[in-house]
Amino acid sequence: MVTQRAASRIPPLVGKVLSAVEETAESTKVWCGAAAGMAWLGGWRGRSAAGAGLAALVVAQLVSNGLCKQLADRPRKEWFPHDEADDRSDSSSFSCGHTAAVGAFTAAVGAAWPTVGAACALPAGLVALERVQSGAHYSSDVAVGAAIGLASAWLTRRAPRLVLRHWP
Repeated sequence: MVTQRAASRIPPLVGKVLSAVEETAESTKVWCGAAAGMAWLGGWRGRSAAGAGLAALVVAQLVSNGLCKQLADRPRKEWFPHDEADDRSDSSSFSCGHTAAVGAFTAAVGAAWPTVGAACALPAGLVALERVQSGAHYSSDVAVGAAIGLASAWLTRRAPRLVLRHWP
């Protein structure tokens, strides 16, 4: 109820910007493009950040969309009509795969290249806000998606060391 009120009070111009953000963020196009730019222009540090970001994004997508959405059968809530309502997925609302992906990418890039990670934070936040504003997700779906993203970034950063430490 609180989320519904907050989402309905977003000014129309902000709603249009968030709608454009949603369109751009669909299918992780923006993050793949950002990774390509980092790898091309950033030298060794850019390639490292791009690889970490994409690896974390894949892990987050697998956990969020491949596991959580399969285990939870939470219907999506339509709060008010909007342009994207007809294109809405029939999959479970829990958890937010978009937020998991952008959170993982941003956190992993930030660990490898803090300046670029900070630049990714604004669009990542806008994606999370849009998912609630559009009625595609409950705020708890987005919060869990963000947690999955952060955990995925941590795991992809630590996994090589953990495997090598326990390798026979």
